[in-house]
Order: sequence, then structure tokens, then C-alpha cells
Amino acid sequence: MTVLARNPDSDDLPDAADTASGDVTAYDSIESAVDGHDAVVNLVALSPLFKPKGGDEMHDEVHRHGTENLVRAAEAGGVERFVQMSALGADPNGATAYIRAKGQAEGHVTDSDLDWVIVRPSVVFGEGGEFVSFTKKLKGMFAPGLPIYPLPGGGKTRFQPIHVDDLVEMLVETVVDDDHVGERYELGGPDNLTLRQITNMVYDAAGKSVSIVSVPMPLAGIGLTLGGKLPGFPMGADQYRSLQFDNTTDDNDIGAFGVSDGDLTGLDAYLGV
Repeated sequence: MTVLARNPDSDDLPDAADTASGDVTAYDSIESAVDGHDAVVNLVALSPLFKPKGGDEMHDEVHRHGTENLVRAAEAGGVERFVQMSALGADPNGATAYIRAKGQAEGHVTDSDLDWVIVRPSVVFGEGGEFVSFTKKLKGMFAPGLPIYPLPGGGKTRFQPIHVDDLVEMLVETVVDDDHVGERYELGGPDNLTLRQITNMVYDAAGKSVSIVSVPMPLAGIGLTLGGKLPGFPMGADQYRSLQFDNTTDDNDIGAFGVSDGDLTGLDAYLGV
């Protein structure tokens, strides 16, 4: 097994894992690392929660073009299985740069000669994740130092958070089980939660209370669009657009991996609330 990253760190990896340095946007840097492996699992991603350094066009560069390079390297290197971690709602004509790039990336995968599997998870939480801290960063942007928490649209946007350990077990199965070849899976956790509910959970877990007030979506859109033009502001118009549609499954496909909601870790259990 080889872990490919721009700056690989072996400290958190099993002893049997090799590391390779490479950038998926630069084909020559990844070709030799991919060559000769049985499978490629593409987990490279920029967060949809924040504006990428370099602008929204980086979603196309990393997600679409990076996937195109990995598929090309896999085909050239004799790889058989290609597992693509996409995103719920991936659509080449979607509303945000992230969703469009993820949808276009899926096209590169399905058009290939590889045995492919595509997984579309909702937001992922767990150690080292940014989803839980995202709620606190929102408050820092909208009401720093104030005892209130203005949420766009009152926090009605819905998520279906899935724990990283649960997702990893399913990803492993897509690599080793041929029954998953040629399938797309929408994957979510056991709970369908609004951003307001998630925010309350996060602050309850920290032993704090928060008074949430609703910011009308058009006003939030103006604020995020203007803020996104400021250097260092972490969100922008694309993040506003992403808050206008839910991040939940139509039909959670976890059953394809032999698990049910009761087998998964909920956000409330993870936070201890």
C-alpha cells in the first residue's frame, strides 16, 4: 500500500504503508507512484465549506483535472480498481464550483476502462475533521464577541453527517469486493440534522449555550458575496449557494455494505451530548 500526498507523513500510518510525494494536478509527479498497484482510492479534495486559496477555480483544477490525471495514470499503470470519493449532489451542471467539479470528475472515472466505484458521502466528521469546527467559525464571521449566533436562513440547511471510521470501512469494502464495481453509492450517517441542531449540539458539548437568530438568506448572500472579495475571508458566494440546498441522501445506501443506522456513530454520540 502506498499513501500518495503532497507532503506525506508516515507517523500516523501503518508500518507496512509506503509513502510517495506527488500532486494530482501535475501528472508527472504521480505517474510512477500509481504504477503497478491493484487499486487507486482517490480521496483528494478541497473543502466545500470554505473558499479555496486560489479561488473557486481550484475546485476544477483539483477535483476534475486531478481526477483526470489519476485515471490516466491508473490506466497507464495497469491498475484494475478505481474508487472515487465524490460528494452528495455531484452534478456537472450543479449550483456550486465544488459540485460541478465533482460531477465532471465522475465523468472521467465512468468513461475510463477501469473497474470503478463511486461513493458520494454527506459531510464527514471525526478526529482531524473540520465540520464541527465549521459551526464555530461561522459565529466568528457573523457575530464575533456577541452572545448571539446569526445563522443564514435560521440554520435550516440539512446535513447527514457520517463518521470517518464508518466511511472508511465502506471504502475498504469497495476495494476488495467485486460486487461494488460499476456502482454509485450515496452514504450518510444515522441522523438527518439541520445546521441549527448541529450548532446547538456543538455548543452543548462545550458546556455553552448559544442564542441563534435567523439571517434572511438574501442578506446572508450579500454578506458572504461581499466578504468573499476580501483577502483572508474564509467564505464566499459559492458557500452561500451551498447553504441553499440540503446535504442529505435520497436513499441511504449503507445497506449495500451490510450495515444499518444502528451500526453507525451519530454526531450526538461523538460529541457526547
